[in-house]
Amino acid sequence: MKEILQYLYNGNYLSTDEARKILMKIGQDNFTDIEISSFITVYLMRPITPDELKGFRDALLELCIRIDLSEFNTIDVCGTGGDEKNTFNISTLTAFVLAGAGIKVAKHGNYGVSSSCGSSNLLEYFGYRFSNDEKKLKHEIETCGITFLHAPLFHPAMKYVAPVRRTLKVKTFFNKLGPMVNPSFPKNQMIGVYNLNVFDLFAQVYRDSGIQFTILHSLDGYDEISLTGDILFESNHEKRNFAPDDFGFSRVMPGDISGGTTVEESARIFIDILEGRGTPAQVNAVLANSAIGVKTVFPEKTLTECVEIAKESLTGKKALNRFKTFTENQL
Repeated sequence: MKEILQYLYNGNYLSTDEARKILMKIGQDNFTDIEISSFITVYLMRPITPDELKGFRDALLELCIRIDLSEFNTIDVCGTGGDEKNTFNISTLTAFVLAGAGIKVAKHGNYGVSSSCGSSNLLEYFGYRFSNDEKKLKHEIETCGITFLHAPLFHPAMKYVAPVRRTLKVKTFFNKLGPMVNPSFPKNQMIGVYNLNVFDLFAQVYRDSGIQFTILHSLDGYDEISLTGDILFESNHEKRNFAPDDFGFSRVMPGDISGGTTVEESARIFIDILEGRGTPAQVNAVLANSAIGVKTVFPEKTLTECVEIAKESLTGKKALNRFKTFTENQL
């Protein structure tokens, strides 16, 4: 580690392979907390490069507990977090709307980072039991159209980094890696990011990934489609801006999409939306994100068609039925 640190302190950058090798060693418990902290601090002082991020991603995927869902054409819907906007659980709702629309979903998630209630907090509240058992996860895909991969069960190597991250109490490059290291290797990904620099970084990584991808950023700072302003969008096929009215919706105020301050409040908002009691702003935010999820898998469809598919799933209670089956029929 000493040589690597000196190399980086001198203003140098790691190649993809060098980055992969050093993170592999970190994930195999080869360094002390102080050494890991010093390494992480480099990337608090200067931006991570696309090659470095690719290498770190490759290491975590090599170290993870893999799940083979290759027989399904799955999508993951995930944000980086870190936008500190405390919205309700839009990406989790989007996952169930997509499942209700017949799209197979393998959602990778964790406890909340930038909000009081992440996807893992929410599903745990509703009685879902986390597992890394491949048989259970495949059964969920087959019967519910969706499964959930609770990140700590699939990334044991992260336990060597966790104490350092807790001590530092700041965002590190590991926050960026979360959406990139789904252990089921989905063929499609919709990713929300919290600023333009991260947007450009992710775009450079995903352009040659072989994955059907969509990267989103609401230009007023959300890591999802908020409908509070314009949205920057990039996929394998195009890069453009969307305005709320492109989806057929009006702009909303930030307070209209805020989440609860507790898991219980967040769960109430979540189930209200699924059961048809959500406010127009809440429902439209979910529909806009879901429409882009549909378009990620079916890029040939128009945005209007994608909104209608999402609307049929949510307002027709197909998403609710998927959610009930998912949480009530645990193996």
